[in-house]
Amino acid sequence: MFNDDINTIFINNEQTIINTINAHSYIVAKSDNVFKNALLESDILLPDGEGIVLMARALMGEKIKKIAGADIHSYLLKEANDKTLKCFYLGASESTLKLIKNKLSKNHTNITFGFYSPPFKDVFSESDNRDMLNKVNEFAPDILFMGMTAPKQEKWVHNHKDQINSKIICSIGAVFDFIAETKKRAPEWVINLKLEWLYRSFTAWRLTKRYIYSTPLFLIEVYKLKYFKKQPND
Repeated sequence: MFNDDINTIFINNEQTIINTINAHSYIVAKSDNVFKNALLESDILLPDGEGIVLMARALMGEKIKKIAGADIHSYLLKEANDKTLKCFYLGASESTLKLIKNKLSKNHTNITFGFYSPPFKDVFSESDNRDMLNKVNEFAPDILFMGMTAPKQEKWVHNHKDQINSKIICSIGAVFDFIAETKKRAPEWVINLKLEWLYRSFTAWRLTKRYIYSTPLFLIEVYKLKYFKKQPND
């Protein structure tokens, strides 16, 4: 299904926003309307978490597969290399972007790459926003990869999508660190056991706190939706 959607995007040549959702972002979105709207108005919203897979099975009887941000990036990068496209990376530090550039340029010789590291702050100024938009639009990428973590990246795209000159906009957050290898993604055997979330929880106290906070709330939400017949968007 994802492959079909992406092929349609390249054929139609229309701007497409790709976001992901997991248990934590679901809980955050319940109290953040801008983030909630950013996710709901995504052109493609992918399940980047076993919690969302569980929710789909429990509420709708659907068997879906987790698609992580790293998987989306790899797929789009292959398409970009096959089609000789332009990719822009917005987010992370200068040093991280340099590592990404050195690594990807060697293995994807058909892609033209662009990079920009925005200021590290909770809220961007109008000047910051103009600088980011100018950098992206001057490059005019076929694919814009956002790496500013959720919900910041999704909200920024949502607020500026009409000003962004890019065919595909894909928010992948921590994947920037995986590409640069400043942080390691879980081994494949851990991913296959559906325990990537547990592996990540041991990599940073910030993520540990996130799982401790979000996981119980999410499971309660699934229970309420299943047994009290509420809808996920209520």
